[in-house]
Amino acid sequence: MLRSTTTAFLIALVVSLPGAGQNNDKDKNLDVRSPVGDLHVGKDADAQKAGLPRYPGARPQNEENNDPLNLALSTDSFGMKLIVAKYETNDPAEKVLAFYREKMKKYGKVLECHSTDDHDGVHHDEDEHAGSKPLQCEGDNSGPVRELKVGTEDNQRIVAIEDANSGKTKFVVIYLRKHAKAEI
Repeated sequence: MLRSTTTAFLIALVVSLPGAGQNNDKDKNLDVRSPVGDLHVGKDADAQKAGLPRYPGARPQNEENNDPLNLALSTDSFGMKLIVAKYETNDPAEKVLAFYREKMKKYGKVLECHSTDDHDGVHHDEDEHAGSKPLQCEGDNSGPVRELKVGTEDNQRIVAIEDANSGKTKFVVIYLRKHAKAEI
């Protein structure tokens, strides 16, 4: 019961954040510490916080609603960290893929998957008793977005790359880690 109440409280808190953050300081972080748990929400995400270097010469995407996201949540029963950083470069997608394929090897076997968009990459199996399974390609493994994945469902790094028609390669670096409170 406490776990459900804690989860509901934290979800309500996260949902209410956009309204709370409407002020002139767009780049401020939100840090909340309470007896129920701790929360960090900020636009301070980058590839390095995801454990990967930024691709040389890459710049943050400057499109509306493409703000980076750094979310950390910690309660007595669980913790979660999510980093989402979006970039673009004038280099071809193949060059970006080769760079990240090499850098991601230190975390394990790197999968290359294909999807229809850069949001399909983060996957989590709802069966919490199954343990942390190795990542795999989802769906029919076809589409214009190429994803490099490494890790497990509970500790994963993903780089999703889309070859844009504008001559720019757009890519997103994602890090997701779910863990027990003792591991924070």
